Amino acid sequence: MSVELSELLPDELLERFRARAKGYDERNEFFFEDLEELKSQGYLRMFASTDDGGLGFGLAQVAAAQRRLATAAPATALAINMHLVWTGVAHLLGQRGDDSLRFVLTEAVAGEVFAFGNSEAGNDSVLFDSNTVAEPLGGGSYSFTGTKIFTSLSPAWTRLGVFGKDSSGQDPLLVHAFITRETPGYSIKDDWNTLGMRASQSNTTVLDGAIAPADRVFRKLPVGPNADPLIFAIFACFESLLAAVYTGLGERALQIGVATVHKRTSKKTGKSYAQDPDIRWRIADAAMAMDGLYPQLESVVRDIDELVDHGGQWFPKLVGLKVRATETARTVVDLMIRVSGGGSYFAGNELGRLYRDVLAGMFHPSDDESAHSTIASAWLGPLEP
Repeated sequence: MSVELSELLPDELLERFRARAKGYDERNEFFFEDLEELKSQGYLRMFASTDDGGLGFGLAQVAAAQRRLATAAPATALAINMHLVWTGVAHLLGQRGDDSLRFVLTEAVAGEVFAFGNSEAGNDSVLFDSNTVAEPLGGGSYSFTGTKIFTSLSPAWTRLGVFGKDSSGQDPLLVHAFITRETPGYSIKDDWNTLGMRASQSNTTVLDGAIAPADRVFRKLPVGPNADPLIFAIFACFESLLAAVYTGLGERALQIGVATVHKRTSKKTGKSYAQDPDIRWRIADAAMAMDGLYPQLESVVRDIDELVDHGGQWFPKLVGLKVRATETARTVVDLMIRVSGGGSYFAGNELGRLYRDVLAGMFHPSDDESAHSTIASAWLGPLEP
């Protein structure tokens, strides 16, 4: 039996999330209560098939759910993205005949929480190189030593995806694996004290010889860009679900702005600010920006679900969506701050929190520079040496 979005995330649940988001942000605290409610709704097993105990969602349905969740609690949605990316990768690979990560879906149904331990300071190659050392130990197992940043879900993950570089052979290899919460050889810093998205608690993770057994080493790839389906699956889920979160954030900002200008009254005219021509222009500008984003998001995730072959245009489509979503949301929040008056400048104001939260969008890969380089190369060819 299919689950409707309004059943998965009913209005009363979103109101509880929205009410808690303010406190999480003020206290710089992880969203434990939100996580428990999402688990009980089956949210963490959306990508697993109904036969396996999941909800049987595709990427389009999950993106719609994340967009809706982000209208209430963007930091909760952003952190949950990391779990959903891994389960989404497993789902996408399975659709394409690769069951190497089927255990991810099985364990998600059993209640395990997955997180990403991939990002590294100064590594602008992202998935195509690593500063982390992956040392082969024999029998197919590896130890990992390095520092991972922006590890969302730090207080709650039970499975952490990591990757590092094995330089022991003639040709270096990038090794992808999972460790568990019980694995020795890692530590989590208490260093998440940021401007926004504070509830995600994306602390730094230090790997110091953390060992992944052979059965949890699931890919060895050459350094540099390659066409392995894993790379496409990670980019497809990561970029589209990020876009969904920031789309929801922008959507909520527009809702707040519209409600606020109806409530505010001009001293000069005695009329609602909704009648002020300049404010109406800003609201219209924000609405037009959002109207262009919704169909782009829906089109991209639908094509991923339907196995559409865009060839060399896939990565430009994905990074273009991510940049469009994060930049549009930032523009919309700024416009709504301008029409809402000084009240949004006070601590605890929801729009003020969104103003800080939305800034995180510029730091997620692919960043603006990388995205423009990818798209330029797709349309113009690579730069000449």
